Amino acid sequence: MLSALAILQYFMDWIHHFELSVFPRLLGWLFLGLVLVELLLRWGLGLGRRLLYIPDPNIGYLLAPDQAFQRLGRRFVINQYSMRNQEIAVHREPDTLRILLLGDSIANGGWWTDQQETISALIEKALQIPQFKTVEVLNASANSWGPRNQQAYLEHFGIFESQWLVLLLNSDDLFAIAPTSLAVGLDPHYPVSQPSSALGDLIQTLWPSRLRKPVEISGLAQVLAEKGDRVGYNLTAIEQIQKQCQQSQCQFLLALTPLKRQVDNSRFPDYEKTARERLENFTQKNKIIWIDFLPLFQPIKQPDSLYRDTIHLSSQGNQWVSNVISQTITENHQNHY
Repeated sequence: MLSALAILQYFMDWIHHFELSVFPRLLGWLFLGLVLVELLLRWGLGLGRRLLYIPDPNIGYLLAPDQAFQRLGRRFVINQYSMRNQEIAVHREPDTLRILLLGDSIANGGWWTDQQETISALIEKALQIPQFKTVEVLNASANSWGPRNQQAYLEHFGIFESQWLVLLLNSDDLFAIAPTSLAVGLDPHYPVSQPSSALGDLIQTLWPSRLRKPVEISGLAQVLAEKGDRVGYNLTAIEQIQKQCQQSQCQFLLALTPLKRQVDNSRFPDYEKTARERLENFTQKNKIIWIDFLPLFQPIKQPDSLYRDTIHLSSQGNQWVSNVISQTITENHQNHY
């Protein structure tokens, strides 16, 4: 019995000694490892930084102004007017062709597109008109903006002395709801502050969306269920954008990109076709220069190569769209001026 107690006492003394000598070192190494991982993720990959948003009573929400960082090898710059551009001068130089691009995530490019691969940057590189030394394409856009958000942005900030305004929509924008800021700061897609750590940012980025608990936002369901003629409301907003262009002696170009399923006709409901017909009739009635990318995408042998998902364009799709817009501006600018 004494020998058993002695062995037990020896074992307890050993554990006590181990705790005093080894555990602190293990905890220290663990802490150091976490610090190194945090630094690697933050300074090596750019995690811990995301595009932030601000609410607005009329526009709904905008990208927070004055942001610049690199994340996962992609550069993001947001200027003083919440555009995806470097800072701009309020007044345009006489030898500069300035184009204001209004849009949603197609124009913006989101987190997956480097600054130099956005449609606005590609138009800026491609467009050449002899009488201008410089081309500026201002990218005023945000995820899920519809025509009413875009019209409110234009109402607030103006046209910036642009000679052209390009409104780039996708088919879903014809059914966009009225501007709302309810999701800002509550929905993880519209953050108002940076993640607490790069490691936490990595976990959130890699965590499958299907496993995430949906965020319940008070009042949002009623906004999303907006009644009435949504297509009509958005056509009215487009008409207001055209009028603002006319008042500023600015040329107006409207472009519409299709959903991927509309290109291959795998699912193209009648209500979507009707909305597109209404838009086309609207452009004819209002004598709007417009580009319908659906008939342009359909003959392409591998239209899937133009998309990164069901809505958003790939780098090849961005290049395709920017080339067509650049060509259309070139042809019509020469005819107008």
